[in-house]
Amino acid sequence: MTLIKDPARGLVAHGVSTCAGCGLEIIIRKILEVLGENTVIVIPPGCAALFSGYGNDTALKIPGFQGNLENTAAYAAGIKAGYEIQGRGDITVLAFAGDGATVDIGIQALSGMFERGDNVLYVCYDNEAYMNTGIQGSGATPLRARTTTTPAGKANYKKDMMEIAAAHNIPYAASASAAYVNDLKKKVRKAKDTPGPSYLHIHTPCPTGWLYEPGLSIRVAKAAVETGAWVLYEIENGKRTINSKTDNLKPVEEYLKLQGRFKTMSEGDLKQIQQEIDLRIRRLREMSG
Repeated sequence: MTLIKDPARGLVAHGVSTCAGCGLEIIIRKILEVLGENTVIVIPPGCAALFSGYGNDTALKIPGFQGNLENTAAYAAGIKAGYEIQGRGDITVLAFAGDGATVDIGIQALSGMFERGDNVLYVCYDNEAYMNTGIQGSGATPLRARTTTTPAGKANYKKDMMEIAAAHNIPYAASASAAYVNDLKKKVRKAKDTPGPSYLHIHTPCPTGWLYEPGLSIRVAKAAVETGAWVLYEIENGKRTINSKTDNLKPVEEYLKLQGRFKTMSEGDLKQIQQEIDLRIRRLREMSG
């Protein structure tokens, strides 16, 4: 059955009510552009619930539903198993969750999905806080970022979900960014074609929570990659490949100064963040050698 008469208009309705400048809208449109109509999506409560809709209304032209915050991966695994029993291996099951529903509340179900080897594509759109419920800090909030629960700046580091995923020995994991859509689409294609669980962790700028003008979203996302605050890389069967430049990077201040959430930082904080980035990139290079 053909769901769309005009494929150019895509699988996401026009005029959805995301915040102006939301990186999430770019991401979901590009992902579904690659995955196509034979996709079922599971979305937990969060910013992406805008696409699930409510009642009889939805912004998506594919089947899906909004589950609970803590068990997106379990729902997706069950749906995939049901399709496989019916001989419908052609259906891609997409779990699409924010950082709170992934690195914190949903990490138990996600770990189980990885361990079992369920053939699900899991995407974390990482806007680095619980943006939908008041900009509370999450396990993905970076060091010294200001949120409503860390008003003086977060005191500890962001969880490294890429390496947590890799520790489960899954066949494919990749980081991506809303500013690099060709890289993102290539990785979605790879994830779709990889048997077993795949994990994509996507840097998703949020003007509302990061405190910058909505028109700067792509500039902010690019600055993260250009300073090494966000590195694009893949892990394929344990082998790491870096997809973004990691030498002669700009100082991390060039990224942080674009956002109001880092205004409480001291010079010492800035130095600590730069040292942490340098160390992380050095370790990643060593593992990719």
